[in-house]
Amino acid sequence: MHLLTLNCGSSSIKFAIFDSDVREVLRGQIDGIGTAPRISAKRSAETVIDRHLEDANVSDHGAALSAILDLLRTEFPDISIASVGHRIVHGGTQFSQPVVLDKETMVKLRALIPLAPLHQPNNLAGVDAAAEAFPDAVQVGCFDTAFHRDQPWINDAFALPYRYYEEGVRRYGFHGLSYEYVSGRLREISPAHASGRVVACHLGNGASMCAIDNGRSIGSTMGFTALDGLPMGTRCGQLDPGVVLYLMQEKGMSAHAIEDMLYHDSGLKGLSGLSNDLRTLEAAATPEADRAIDYFTGRIRIELGALAAMLGGLDAVIFCGGIGENAWRIRKSVCEGFEWMGVEFDARRNRSGDAVISTDQSSVGLFVIQTDEEIIIARHALELIRQ
Repeated sequence: MHLLTLNCGSSSIKFAIFDSDVREVLRGQIDGIGTAPRISAKRSAETVIDRHLEDANVSDHGAALSAILDLLRTEFPDISIASVGHRIVHGGTQFSQPVVLDKETMVKLRALIPLAPLHQPNNLAGVDAAAEAFPDAVQVGCFDTAFHRDQPWINDAFALPYRYYEEGVRRYGFHGLSYEYVSGRLREISPAHASGRVVACHLGNGASMCAIDNGRSIGSTMGFTALDGLPMGTRCGQLDPGVVLYLMQEKGMSAHAIEDMLYHDSGLKGLSGLSNDLRTLEAAATPEADRAIDYFTGRIRIELGALAAMLGGLDAVIFCGGIGENAWRIRKSVCEGFEWMGVEFDARRNRSGDAVISTDQSSVGLFVIQTDEEIIIARHALELIRQ
């Protein structure tokens, strides 16, 4: 018996196969979907595949899923998949725990597409593709919003007429599977820090931060949709709603045109006029690229202060996600200057990629933890099929 996980992001699909003891058999991803797609996969330490996919016409998530399934059929022609676990970005108010994805549940999840238009369609397309490829497997959905569902009301609501809150207009928060993993991993690394007040920073093409008190989410920078909070690769982050009204009333932009701009042409891409990829911007070192990076790190610092205030203090900061784990310059820009909050940052440890980048004397621990949403999905899927 094996478990397959599919994690469909905004520009990538991560996949993994685990055995019945949740030991990893294969892990890989397709990234750069729609721009310069590349597929890579490893079995143990051995690279199975690593190549560009321009010739395969992988221009969207559907084509990328087909390429992944082709790879699995080639590498594991006789494998028995008992369950396919899926990352589902939005669970709304109804889904706060992993569930088996039946027809009724899929109808409810499709109704949430307007709340996560960049992710939810791709997540559900993955479910459909997996159900067709593995008709006897149990499809399990694990929700990015679930980790935040019991946050305090004042961090869950907007100051709108209360009837809208009752209808589901509230701050859902996202990246919950990542936060579930890194907060659990911190408990293994440093139980004292994990039982305290932690800000986790999931920084990547999609980016958010989360205030965690003794393992429980009490607030997130993301809100009703995955647009809010930090600027991201192509998404705007925090925005005065009056800007949207101005674009509609004074610029004559339609709701669809504004949605397209806020999701696809803003963030690092919009500010730099160059790229949504931080690596490209760091290499370019143009004034436009630098200002985009400065805005990104500046917003992280603002949100770090706000979340620390929400927690009533700070005991640890976790960096995770593609940027958080790999971009030492970003971590440096975020951490330096927070001595007033008890942060003592070790530049040498940070530059060398250590797991702990605070000094031994720092009252706030600074940790770099490689997130693993796939193993969280696999664990939840196994729990469900064993019930």
